[in-house]
Amino acid sequence: MYRILTASKDTYVTDKIINSSFRAVDANVGKAATLDLFKLYAESISGSNASPIEISRALVKFNLDPLRQLTGSSLDIGHSSFKCTLKLFDAYGGQTTPSNFKLIVFPLSRSFNEGVGLNVVDFSDLDSCNFLTSSVTGTTPALWHHSGANNQGLLGSSNIDIISSGNLKDGDGVVNLWKAQTFASGEEDLSIDVTAIVSATLKNIIPDHGFRISYSGSEETDRVTRFVKRFSSTQSSNYAKRPRLIVTYNDAIQDHHQIFLFNVSGSLFINNDHRGVPANMLSGSALTQITGSNSLLLELRSGSNDKKTLFQKFITASQHKVGNNYITGTYSASFAISQWASGTLTKEIRNASSATFTEIWSSLDRSVGYLTSSFIIKTVNRTSFNNQTPRLIANVTNMQAEYTPTDKVRFRVFVEDVDRPVRYKKIPLVTPSQIFTLMYYRIRDADSNDIIIPFDKSGGTLCSTDSDGMYFDLYMSSLFPGRLYTIDFLIKDHGFDQIFTDVAAKFRVI
Repeated sequence: MYRILTASKDTYVTDKIINSSFRAVDANVGKAATLDLFKLYAESISGSNASPIEISRALVKFNLDPLRQLTGSSLDIGHSSFKCTLKLFDAYGGQTTPSNFKLIVFPLSRSFNEGVGLNVVDFSDLDSCNFLTSSVTGTTPALWHHSGANNQGLLGSSNIDIISSGNLKDGDGVVNLWKAQTFASGEEDLSIDVTAIVSATLKNIIPDHGFRISYSGSEETDRVTRFVKRFSSTQSSNYAKRPRLIVTYNDAIQDHHQIFLFNVSGSLFINNDHRGVPANMLSGSALTQITGSNSLLLELRSGSNDKKTLFQKFITASQHKVGNNYITGTYSASFAISQWASGTLTKEIRNASSATFTEIWSSLDRSVGYLTSSFIIKTVNRTSFNNQTPRLIANVTNMQAEYTPTDKVRFRVFVEDVDRPVRYKKIPLVTPSQIFTLMYYRIRDADSNDIIIPFDKSGGTLCSTDSDGMYFDLYMSSLFPGRLYTIDFLIKDHGFDQIFTDVAAKFRVI
């Protein structure tokens, strides 16, 4: 899974000195196109203070409801493959930019209003939030505990604006909750791992108010001016540069019915649905759901008992898990079979380089059968030394021209080896897809060529496999409406990467 959540609101607060007479502590810039981070030292005069410090701090909030809808089912936020990255994009426009500085990210302990202010010259638009006020309910303002959202402390404290540390899990003790990134040239994007913060927020341990981004504590108080690090905001006209939370998670299912090999561990899957809706299998007069680990039996048979060539193997199967979450209506068994497991099996393999097996999925006591099918296990492919990669053609077989932002689409992927042997028959021939267990997808803007979803080799864009080929699910909410997109693929095979671009008709999100 690869999802992009764009910011639901953002702004920055500042105490910048205006015309050497007052500080813009009540100014709001919620509708500005950029998030400006600066620290000015002795650039103005404020009353009797000849060397005042002026600062700004950015606030960003994301709607995490799309993730909440998946937790407990297909998303395990405690799994090692679950990653969340806060991404802000540099908005360099020819202005001076500081270098060699550090930005720090804290989870917010208070909510904030974005506001409708636009003026970033003399900061004359008054609204909440601002340097003093986080939000307003009716006519009642909610003040920051310390101006500039700067009162930090332990998770659970009642008088803090940002959370600096806390105990997120029993046994871990108190840990730092802030994250930092160093900028060398000053033109880099911000990209910070906030997995622990988002996970704790989804578990309702950390309040869901977003993030504060600022210069590090020492860089806000030293005698150096840093003007100005600028990021694109949610108001940016460039959709690809708006703040985003990138969520990746390896939920790919890899079924090996068509590519099972002797001596190599593989997995077989079966599905169950009730009128098109995934549902757990039912058993007995009480219609008890088949759930959990070791809940089914898979029997494999090859040969014949009459001919005394029968080979049998029993494997305990389970409801399939993604992370620690069981998937409704999906069951799997993982195992390996040696090609030397029996003499009759070895003889069949020697003659055909494969063996056909009947698979029988049943209750543990074998009194109820759920599915009987067959599949072929092949020997490991061996050739004389050859470094030539296969010539492959990739295509998406079910793409439509348009989708809506609420769609979750399952794209079917077909790959053909153009050099495969062809056997001509008089009956209609269906060409099966080649199956690759290390195939990744990428989404590009077809007009600007910007990569919206990159190849994520940690598993976020890994394609699933089944008996018909490869597939992947795409949440159209991760893409921006009104744009035209195309899909690329990367296949890792025989130690090489092959990239396929513009493999199918383009699609638009409307």
